[in-house]
Amino acid sequence: MSRKTDNEELLDDVLAEAAPADFREALLDTTLRQVRRRRRLRRARNVAGVVAALLLLGALVWPKNAKQTPIAIAPPTKKAVEQSYTLVTTQPLSPDNMVQTHPFGTPQIITSRATVEIVQTAAENFHLINDEQLLALTADHPAILVRTGPHSEELVFANPQDAKGFPAN
Repeated sequence: MSRKTDNEELLDDVLAEAAPADFREALLDTTLRQVRRRRRLRRARNVAGVVAALLLLGALVWPKNAKQTPIAIAPPTKKAVEQSYTLVTTQPLSPDNMVQTHPFGTPQIITSRATVEIVQTAAENFHLINDEQLLALTADHPAILVRTGPHSEELVFANPQDAKGFPAN
């Protein structure tokens, strides 16, 4: 036999004093009736959903020409067999309709001697400078040296116009 909790005993005491003797049974009957009604409604809703889904599926699957009466098919005649296909022939495309590419010849560069300067660098005509010397050359133009790899750097100017050139100190 299970022991009642304090709340259940208090509820029993309150209901026993204030309510008629059959009130507890009437309350239980009403509660059970509401629970059964909710269960029936839930089942009816589930059944209605399944029926609606089946009707929708049937409408999608049902053949569109179901109302037409079947036609008796006679055996094909020789004339019908001969005309039941279309012969397709192909032929190569004519050379006039072909697109072809051809490599250009050697490019011709036309220059005048007065506008061309030849710059040659010999091994003894230059020397390597370090980072401080490079940044000293750009003293009047703010710049930073960005390292992109172990042996790769890039000089970035604050003013993009300075990257196009300026007179060195």
